Amino acid sequence: MYSKEQFAKMMDSTLLKPTAARDDIIRCCEEAVSRHLATVVVFPFWLPVACEVLEDSDVKPATVVSFPFGATSRSVKVYEAKAAIAAGAKELDVVINVPALKSGEIEMVEREVAGVVEVTHGAADSGRITLKFIIECYYLSDDEKRIACEIIRDAGGDFIKTSTGTAPGGATSEDIRIIRGVVGADVGVKAAGGIRTTAQAMSMLDAGASRIGTSAAADIVDGYNPDDYVESAGRRK
Repeated sequence: MYSKEQFAKMMDSTLLKPTAARDDIIRCCEEAVSRHLATVVVFPFWLPVACEVLEDSDVKPATVVSFPFGATSRSVKVYEAKAAIAAGAKELDVVINVPALKSGEIEMVEREVAGVVEVTHGAADSGRITLKFIIECYYLSDDEKRIACEIIRDAGGDFIKTSTGTAPGGATSEDIRIIRGVVGADVGVKAAGGIRTTAQAMSMLDAGASRIGTSAAADIVDGYNPDDYVESAGRRK
């Protein structure tokens, strides 16, 4: 089973509400620090605030790129990634070009993903930046999910993330299993979208997720009792 500390380190606390104000960002960061979560994910505008609160803690500031639809050009995504890293982000959640994928324009998606990987992993003086690509499973067929996962895996992405949380549906255990089946044990899988309880988070981990994105991270960690759960033999990374 996971210790409380291990469980907390698989949680990304997400605050991407358009109405979230400065005090909300500060509160979210302070809750994450007190529980030793993995990251706090905020809009790029709020990165300086998050970086200030999270400084000297073990919680990393993170942000989103081309959120929530992914329908910007490669050059725009590369610029957003560079700007986010310069502003202090240590992890990026990047939405792939879902319309291009749905149109069968696979080479375009490949070039875009490769470009973002290059600028992110090649960032100087910033340490290792963790790069998570959001594929928005709700809008994809199973074959499209597999194609997206292959592109990201082959380009060197660190994580594949199921959802933005803005689509009508979020993470499912079946999607986690599909993703894990493509990427194996060497790429992280982040479940996000609609995860509100400790039991839901555990079901995603049981299916093969290695990170959870949720706006209820503090409550989920507070509700976790290691004695209540037995680690699945099928969990990876």
